[in-house]
Amino acid sequence: MRLSLAALGRSKGVRDTGASAPARGVYVTESDLAGMRAAARNFGFLKRQPVHSLLSGRHESRVRGRGLAFEELRQYLPGDDVRTIDWRVTARTGKPFVRVFTEEKDRPALLVVDQRINMFFGSRRAMKSVTAAEAAALSAWRVLDQGDRVGGFVFDDDAVEEVRPNRSRDAVMRLIRAIVARNAALRADTDAKRNPRQLDTVLDSVANVAHHDSLVIVVSDFDGHTARTRDLLMRLASRNDVMAGLVYDPFLLNLPKSGEIVVSDGELQIELRLGQDKTHRNLSEFADARAKEILAWQHEIGVPVLPLSAAEETAPQIRRLLGHVMQPARRR
Repeated sequence: MRLSLAALGRSKGVRDTGASAPARGVYVTESDLAGMRAAARNFGFLKRQPVHSLLSGRHESRVRGRGLAFEELRQYLPGDDVRTIDWRVTARTGKPFVRVFTEEKDRPALLVVDQRINMFFGSRRAMKSVTAAEAAALSAWRVLDQGDRVGGFVFDDDAVEEVRPNRSRDAVMRLIRAIVARNAALRADTDAKRNPRQLDTVLDSVANVAHHDSLVIVVSDFDGHTARTRDLLMRLASRNDVMAGLVYDPFLLNLPKSGEIVVSDGELQIELRLGQDKTHRNLSEFADARAKEILAWQHEIGVPVLPLSAAEETAPQIRRLLGHVMQPARRR
């Protein structure tokens, strides 16, 4: 069986998810996510990313949009429209230069937010489910402030809730309320069974909605991903801009030398002793290989992958990572 870290992990430093009262970092609230709008405004997308970056504002398009945006000056090439010649630059340089414009259009954004039971784990600061919620809220507010429509899909192991894109604060709040509701239902002692295939099911639904030129941001730990997950993302990226937020907890990457941890494939559970060298090594290798496989999507299928640690504040991570993420070529 393929093992993956369950919310039932028990080791020194792992958060007690069975607390009777909600604690900061274990669950999110509507006011928490609504209050992130100010932090989203401070992101340096325009300064740190390439001109045609994700989330940078107006977006190039080959269809008629809301106007024209100046892109660059370049030397005249045979076939260029003479009406685009910049006569001042031409006179100054002695060579013909043209002004290049791109058409603008708004781009609907779809936030795909994982709130399955596998996300209900955290060794410090926050659960992965909380980090995913925060990343989605920050992205939604940023997109709205750039004037684009926002919607998304929020899912757990049993159900998927769709919020249709709209250019309004109410649309973001509907998405936030959907996230908070799924987040609040998470429990370490839940009877719900893990559903690793749910991620692919949701991506199928996204593909039915995001036909062309949408921005799709998937925030998940990608538990249960398969070759089909990769193919679905590749298909989405062929017609849209796609970004993956890989939420992880550093626990598996820096395993303690002793203690026990429970892992599960969704049906069976097994307790592993970290003090055994072979067990410790196998778990470390599993976590490392899994992370590398997902991060490789950036080069293999052109989907930027942002690794988001649940042990760090979310906003500073996104701000830092967006300055270094590779931008795939837009496809039409």
